[in-house]
Amino acid sequence: MIKKIPLFLLLVVVLATEGCANINDKTNDITIDNGKSDHKDQNWKESPLFESNGYTMIGEKGRIGFIYDDSETTRFYPNKKNKYMFHVWGKDKELDGSFEVIATHEDDDKKITILNESLAGPNNGADRHLPTTLSLPKSGMWRLDAYIGNQLFGSIFVKVYNNEH
Repeated sequence: MIKKIPLFLLLVVVLATEGCANINDKTNDITIDNGKSDHKDQNWKESPLFESNGYTMIGEKGRIGFIYDDSETTRFYPNKKNKYMFHVWGKDKELDGSFEVIATHEDDDKKITILNESLAGPNNGADRHLPTTLSLPKSGMWRLDAYIGNQLFGSIFVKVYNNEH
């Protein structure tokens, strides 16, 4: 009986600790989803470019990106619609659900839903993809938060240029 008490206490401590960690994780998710995070503290630099199956993309290599090579053809300009193809990498379970992209400008907390679609199958070395047309309303830096099934999957920072050359 005495040997069972320390084991029981250990189990209680582990479960309590795990429960607290999960509560903290959910609190952080709620902060991000409600847009109440202090986004001014983030590093608002354009995401890096990377290669996948011969295509240049912008985003997080091995996680999320879209075809973009910072040329005049692919650059963002205010209210100019352009074609982009999103690519995501991950396990099937985390890639199930609708794909939603919410854009936030660096100067304010206003959020704009710019995409809400279903992902298609593998393409260009990614596990899922989605061809789409996007535009952003004003110049400056934008954070594109991508959600799959209401879970933040990744973020891509893009620059919207003032004038088309």
